[in-house]
Amino acid sequence: MSRWHEPVILTGEHVTLRPLARADRAALLDAFADGLAGSFATVVPGPDTIDGWYNGLEAEAAVGRALPFTVFDRDGRVSGATRFLRMNEAHRRVDIGGTLYAKRVQRTALNTEAKRLPLAQAFEMLDCQCVQLRTNFHNRRSRAAIERLGARQDGVLRGHMITAEGEARDTVVYSILAHEWPQVRRNLDQLLAAHGDPE
Repeated sequence: MSRWHEPVILTGEHVTLRPLARADRAALLDAFADGLAGSFATVVPGPDTIDGWYNGLEAEAAVGRALPFTVFDRDGRVSGATRFLRMNEAHRRVDIGGTLYAKRVQRTALNTEAKRLPLAQAFEMLDCQCVQLRTNFHNRRSRAAIERLGARQDGVLRGHMITAEGEARDTVVYSILAHEWPQVRRNLDQLLAAHGDPE
């Protein structure tokens, strides 16, 4: 099996990313309910939709298109979820996204490290040449956070998808290239040393 598709645990000082499991369901619902319910900028699974959310992620993982993670804080408490998606080993490209964090860990060192760990995995272990990050055009907080990482905006996909409310969403696409990773890594390490956070 290619290491692109091997389950992996990513561990840092402030956070651990473990492969998503059905056993995390109740704890994830609690995390998602902490300040995320009703968010206009993203779809947040609830009790009636989380099983479909799991089904979708498992289907993507089964065909090698995604590696989803449950995010744990330093005390082992479930704090959210994130994933590799749009994985393309042939072109050495991957997205990091589908990220949902409980409000209690937003703008903390956990959040910074939860970006640094998968970026390091992508560039240093998977030999990616490009990592993309995407967000809703109207999610200004997320856009600012991605830009503070050091990612560059590639463009806006207008009318990219239909939201749960039936509206056409514009998606902003950012990327980090392999030759940019050392500088981005230094930036993240400085933020972590200062207990800062890009989100």
